[in-house]
Amino acid sequence: MNFSKLPNIINDLNTILVPPVCFGCNARLYRGEQILCVSCRAQLPLTEFNFSTENSLDRVFYGRIPVQKAASYLYFYENGLVQNLLHYLKYRNQPSISNLLGKWYGEILKQDDALPEIDMVISVPLHPKKLKKRGYNQVAGFGQELAIQLKADYREDILSKTSHTRTQTQKSRIFRWQHEKPAFKLLYPSILHGCRILLVDDVVTTGATLEACSKVLLEAGEVEVYIATMAMVP
Repeated sequence: MNFSKLPNIINDLNTILVPPVCFGCNARLYRGEQILCVSCRAQLPLTEFNFSTENSLDRVFYGRIPVQKAASYLYFYENGLVQNLLHYLKYRNQPSISNLLGKWYGEILKQDDALPEIDMVISVPLHPKKLKKRGYNQVAGFGQELAIQLKADYREDILSKTSHTRTQTQKSRIFRWQHEKPAFKLLYPSILHGCRILLVDDVVTTGATLEACSKVLLEAGEVEVYIATMAMVP
């Protein structure tokens, strides 16, 4: 027996016994499809933002924090495909979604000549209590894959979240703006001095979390902060 083929045989058996389904429409996935079927991937609401022209995510931070540039991969619509996808990522133990979105977006960003060479990719951290409950940071895989594509370092130990807030998924944008006051701590400021940082998160609503993180990162001195997210609420 050729044991080198055993992993493929096991994968094929798993596919037959427990066929993977699309996290967008629940249809069966076929060989070569990952997370989403071909049809759902084609329907992803891409923002088509780039780092050379102003976009609506840039305007979220105007007058609030001096980030160099911001961009988002997808638009987040209520009851839409992206909301369903991110629900699986955050609440159904599917961290591989984060990696795949990072891989797809990274393939786009590395072709963007307006994005300068990034030294470090840093993900928005979870509070330790939430990290323990979920078991993973839903942004980590996204950041790791972006770092690979951009040939940058990836660090999860630079920022620490010091305030614990309950999920506000069902809250309005105005409510979040009034109540979302996240607090973060910079752990190794000397490492960041003079770096170009790509700060990554999952979904932008009010921008309060990214604003708070950016302010802390900029305290390191001579730091440029760029932002990339999986999605944004238009």
